[in-house]
Amino acid sequence: MGDIVGAGLLSHAPVIMFPEQRRIEANGGRDFTLATGLARLRREVFDTVDHDTVVVLDSHWSTTTEAVVTSHSRRAGTYTSDEMPSELSRLPYDIPGDPALARAVAATAGERGLWVTAVDDPFLPLHYATLNPWTYLGRSGRPWVSVSVCQTATTRDFLDIGAAIAGAVAALDRRVLLVASGGLSHAFWPLAELRERMAGDPAHIVTPQAREADEQRIGWLEAGRHDLVISGMPDFLRFAPEARFGHYLMLAGAVGGADCTAPGRRFSAYENAIGTGQTHLWFDRPATGWTGAPAAPGTAGAAGGGGRHGDPVRR
Repeated sequence: MGDIVGAGLLSHAPVIMFPEQRRIEANGGRDFTLATGLARLRREVFDTVDHDTVVVLDSHWSTTTEAVVTSHSRRAGTYTSDEMPSELSRLPYDIPGDPALARAVAATAGERGLWVTAVDDPFLPLHYATLNPWTYLGRSGRPWVSVSVCQTATTRDFLDIGAAIAGAVAALDRRVLLVASGGLSHAFWPLAELRERMAGDPAHIVTPQAREADEQRIGWLEAGRHDLVISGMPDFLRFAPEARFGHYLMLAGAVGGADCTAPGRRFSAYENAIGTGQTHLWFDRPATGWTGAPAAPGTAGAAGGGGRHGDPVRR
């Protein structure tokens, strides 16, 4: 029987892709822990934990009528970001995939009444929320699969999609590392101020209230209180979390939802990225399993704030 053998809420902030000297200059003389933390995560987790596939919950890949999972046997090419072409340009990538797992995720989701599609179109774009962490963590040659964050999904939908991912992993006898690639609060400074707000000091987070909300959730996750993060989503949405925090919520659904008590290990400080809140938190699989017992299908979102249509949809 397969299992998720580790999971992380990881930042993909573009600054981690800057050359080291530029990062140090932007951060006032020392490197961003978002960069050094990923290097440490590779040494301590990705190079040591036995796993078959990495599944990335990609907060930059926004779909509308369904969630999508990549089912390519391989994605290869050269990447330039349409968002930041002067900073992220001509980056080569060669990423093996896991078509069987992708198709199993879509099939398992469909059996549960969820809209998830496996797509292997060779022209499907890659997003840097997958590429940036892969650059640090994925060069071992193991498959990486990306899952979109559906912009019309509710908290409950995200949790249920995560549970479907876990069901597919278990059925296929895969050992999977799960990466929720995205930030916390996600409001930016105006253009005229951006270049003065590049340093990682959280004093540069857009508002003190957003910083407080982020730090509260980091504390909850370090204590294993996934239930509080899930039940607190209506309040957190006031601070515009990246992708409505769908990347984390799918992770949570995959490891038991509100029943999960796995504590997070910090692999970075809480740092600013031009106004947004960023950190790396890793959840090791507990010896007794994520919840001590398998989650029943469709129950991962029980504390997730009502029925499937309970959240408003905002772009």
